[in-house]
Amino acid sequence: MDRFIFLMLASILAGFALLKVPLSGTFLSGIEPITDLIGLLAMLIFSLVLIYKGLMALLGK
Repeated sequence: MDRFIFLMLASILAGFALLKVPLSGTFLSGIEPITDLIGLLAMLIFSLVLIYKGLMALLGK
């Protein structure tokens, strides 16, 4: 499999990790909304790229 695909999957997992990391009770609790937003955007963007790449592979381009 292509390394690019593994990179996209790792990026999606990193987005999930940013959503699930417990920041309450630490000095980073103030930036928790920012990490949630970054995690959501990472999952959405990289998932869309994977869907696009899959469709292009199915269509033969």
